Amino acid sequence: MKKQTFLIFLIFSMTTCRTSCFTNKQVLEISSPNNNIQAKFLLSPEGQPGYSVRYIDKLVIDDSYFGFDFKTVPSMENGFIITQHKKRNFSETWETILGEQRIVENSYNELKIELMESDHLKRQMNIVFRVYDDGLGFRFEFPDQENLKDVVIMDENTEFNLTGDHTTWWIPGDWDSYEHLYNTTKLSEIDAISKRNHSSLAQTYIPENAVNTPVTLKTDDGLYISFHEANLTNFSGITLKVNTETYSFTSELVGSADGSKVKISTPFVTPWRTIQIAEKAGDLIESHLIVNLNEPNRLKDTGWIKPMKYVGIWWEMHIGKSTWDMASGRHGATTENAKKYIDFAADNNIDGVLIEGWNTGWEKWIGFDDREGVFDFITPYEDYDLDEVVRYAKAKDVKIIMHHETSAAPRTYEAQLDTAFALCKMYDINAVKTGYVGKIIPKGEYHHGQWMVNHYQKVLEKAADYEIMVNIHEPIKDTGIRRTYPNMISREGLRGQEFNAWSEGGNPPEHLTIVPFTRMLAGPIDFTPGIFDIKLADYKPNNQINTTLAHQLALYVVVYSPIQMAADLPENYVEHLAFQFIRDVGLNWEESHVLDGEIGDFVVLARKERETDNWFIGAVTDENDRNIEIDFEFLDDGKQYVATIYADAKNAHWNKNPTAIDIYKRNVNKNDRLLLKLAEGGGAAISLRPAD
Repeated sequence: MKKQTFLIFLIFSMTTCRTSCFTNKQVLEISSPNNNIQAKFLLSPEGQPGYSVRYIDKLVIDDSYFGFDFKTVPSMENGFIITQHKKRNFSETWETILGEQRIVENSYNELKIELMESDHLKRQMNIVFRVYDDGLGFRFEFPDQENLKDVVIMDENTEFNLTGDHTTWWIPGDWDSYEHLYNTTKLSEIDAISKRNHSSLAQTYIPENAVNTPVTLKTDDGLYISFHEANLTNFSGITLKVNTETYSFTSELVGSADGSKVKISTPFVTPWRTIQIAEKAGDLIESHLIVNLNEPNRLKDTGWIKPMKYVGIWWEMHIGKSTWDMASGRHGATTENAKKYIDFAADNNIDGVLIEGWNTGWEKWIGFDDREGVFDFITPYEDYDLDEVVRYAKAKDVKIIMHHETSAAPRTYEAQLDTAFALCKMYDINAVKTGYVGKIIPKGEYHHGQWMVNHYQKVLEKAADYEIMVNIHEPIKDTGIRRTYPNMISREGLRGQEFNAWSEGGNPPEHLTIVPFTRMLAGPIDFTPGIFDIKLADYKPNNQINTTLAHQLALYVVVYSPIQMAADLPENYVEHLAFQFIRDVGLNWEESHVLDGEIGDFVVLARKERETDNWFIGAVTDENDRNIEIDFEFLDDGKQYVATIYADAKNAHWNKNPTAIDIYKRNVNKNDRLLLKLAEGGGAAISLRPAD
């Protein structure tokens, strides 16, 4: 009798627990290791899961909720109960193969909440929070379960309810391109729809008022916040819809031809939704949140993954000196021209040469909808002797970087991946630049949708099989996958240098003072700096680079990439004293520090080269001149350094006198300071070597 009474009481208690969760909001909390960031998981009285975030005493994200809509089954939004929750602490350090920092600390506190619907379906969803000192990530896990197998997600409804009308640095929520200039507005003034038709973009689709990530904001009381995602795998990229009245974002996944967003089967996990939080703008750049939320390296042998400095047959096509196609009569990728670049690379300690326009098909693809089968990736033009070029490069100890322009026809490329990479392997070519210019074929797929995310991943994994590094242009956004697949060496994914040659407006001086605090938070950028012929007078007299020469040098430090191009024509570097900085500057860093900076105004970075004691500093400013003070306190104790300084001359100006530069040396140690004046649109670059 006592056993029966106890059993009845236990059943009643469980039932009471399940029904009482709909009468009061339930809260679970997790904090960062330093306790500055507090995340709260919420379950509303209706059983809808959500969260809020505080930074010390400031509310950063007000109560915000989650939900998923599916194609043929009910949405998962309300009616959840908590079946279990777990907390754990984790701390490790790991070593990057290529990176801004050799040793990365990965320390977080985790809260995992297991949810189940209270109705007859009893579908399950887990939410995992990882809270770091520099921000947090959360993702959704869908276990294997009877009532949720093959899933077609129509929408993910994740809210980010902000606490004010913050200043926002944003680009439109484009499903095909990140190649937009950043806008600086209040959140309430975001208008992505007006950017829908962009004359300089070969592809763009902006269906609603949304922004791409990373998107960075500053509160009125000086806190910096940046939203992005990590470990985007077998899922669609996220954009953030903007509610200009409530100061909030809501997730909007990139769609597909049939209107769906994601097709997937349980068990699966979503990418991490990330929020970086910092008191100083520079702390966003120093954050490792995105890479830490990815899985460890999966490649067994990584000895072939190395940083590269390169030149190439590329810029001359953008300025009109030559062309990609042979029919024009001004073909750039000839055997003779390739050898000139190889000679220049060998003479200047440059690792590699990129050769675009080497393979047949360039006459056919621009402007044509039917681009399937236009390119193969093994057949060179008649005036380009691949065997001879590779032989010549090997004799000079210079690497060739292969170029694969897919013309946004991924199925054609996938059908040839083994053939194309086998050719690279045969010629000992271990770096490939890929491109996806145009609207994706098949029609209705987008560069940033699940179908293309999986394509990019397939290319990356296949390249790893052949020991090939990949540099993607027109890519999916970087979400830290370089930790898992370190052959993902760099990517474009922003409005790059070539826009200065294409459009008369070009990139304004402030562009590279915003990019480090937005796009660069995602990962490495193949921006292609180093243009010395600023005015382009011989080829594009109506266009120019809207920076000073010193600014161009500084970008090798400011804009991180382990593969960096000396992008200008070789003849513009010959006997130019400023080219010495490009010869000297490092690519792979022991440590990196933001010395000072403000988004859209200026930024100053210092980086220490791996395997040497050399330091490099880069500083860039917007259209305003400014004085900056370099404090050398980051240098090693007791060491003297020879600083070679490349600075704007007194009369330098990005438009009136962009190539005016002063180059001088002085000895410094960690107790010294250096005052520099940056011209309008200017910059400074400094190399520091230990004094003998």
